[in-house]
Amino acid sequence: MDKVSFVIPCYRSEQTLEPVVQEIRDTMRGITAYEYDIILVNDCSPDDTFAVIRRLCEEYDNITGIHLAKNFGQHAALMAGLRRSDGDIVVCLDDDGQTPADEVGKLLEEIENGRDVVYASYTAKKHNAFRNFGTWMNDLMTRVMLGKPRELHITSYFAARRFVVDSMLEYENCYPYIIGLVLRATKNISNVPVKHRSREIGTSGYTLKKLLGLWFNGFTAFSILPLRIATVAGCIFAASGFIYGIYTIIKKFVRPDVPLGFSSLMAALVFIGGMLMIMLGLIGEYIGRIYISINHSPQYVIREVIDAGGSRPEETRDGSGKE
Repeated sequence: MDKVSFVIPCYRSEQTLEPVVQEIRDTMRGITAYEYDIILVNDCSPDDTFAVIRRLCEEYDNITGIHLAKNFGQHAALMAGLRRSDGDIVVCLDDDGQTPADEVGKLLEEIENGRDVVYASYTAKKHNAFRNFGTWMNDLMTRVMLGKPRELHITSYFAARRFVVDSMLEYENCYPYIIGLVLRATKNISNVPVKHRSREIGTSGYTLKKLLGLWFNGFTAFSILPLRIATVAGCIFAASGFIYGIYTIIKKFVRPDVPLGFSSLMAALVFIGGMLMIMLGLIGEYIGRIYISINHSPQYVIREVIDAGGSRPEETRDGSGKE
């Protein structure tokens, strides 16, 4: 019998997590073809989320809790849960109840039909306007930078085969980006439609700062396209400057009475200077990430692990994949 591992990153979910777990349990009672377990990763939530996780681990024999030492972000928390999982199929979903756990059968059925990864897609998302804008920007970035097909919708609710997860876990650098890891592992990906629920309690943990960090991580961790764009832009500006210089010389000979424009010159200098600063900042971003990576900064650090039944096993303490 195949096994399904549910991985749920948790942050500010003390009031929503228990109903999500109960919904998974109720749903899997009706899908008898699979065994399952649940891995809850507390991303150092400031509320009592880990107390809820501890109680669930003590109450049920197939729930594992992982407590990270500080807030490493959703993608690092997912990597911690994926590294702990051992299911033939791994399902990742949110802790707020907006991703319908009772429709997981649709994802599993599509996996059984031969897909390597299946993402839930929503006909009408119940996020606020800010989150919807962030989703649109993230979709645009993944299409341009990572080569995601236009028709493929990426969400936080997905199922993946074991070999895809194992391929993702080979990535040990400190800036994991789940979408990039999936896209580099396989192209056999599809969508299934599910209903997206409105948030009943609390607000999204994604701020503008976190979304910007996520976008930067996405296009610097798995693509050198920004550097190529900077190179092409530099060539275009250099050629434009050369042509404009020739035009200025010719103009001076043809009409020596016309004074050269100081304002246009300053505008060009400010524009080109700004572009140069952006390009240098981009290069610095890559160099900084290389520096941090070669210093073996971990993806995450685990403070505590609670296995099913409340026991505390020995566990890898960081995201390096090494004991």
